Amino acid sequence: MAGASISEIRISAAHYGEAELLVTLTFPNGGQSLVTLDEFAARTLLASTNASTSDQLIGVGWDRVRDALIASSNRFAEQAT
Repeated sequence: MAGASISEIRISAAHYGEAELLVTLTFPNGGQSLVTLDEFAARTLLASTNASTSDQLIGVGWDRVRDALIASSNRFAEQAT
């Protein structure tokens, strides 16, 4: 997903009333992908970019989204050990 960046953010309701971010990634060729971030990943992404609102994430690169997803996934792996 080299060169992809966030072009749109939407907030959605998830299980148990938690919020999720629906992130649209746009590629240089115009293609788009939708990525869902759970609350943990969303908070991680906001913190890593020093954003205080989701609108400030517009333009952030795919690598930051990827890192937030990895952090979210790793928290479950750490709980399993």
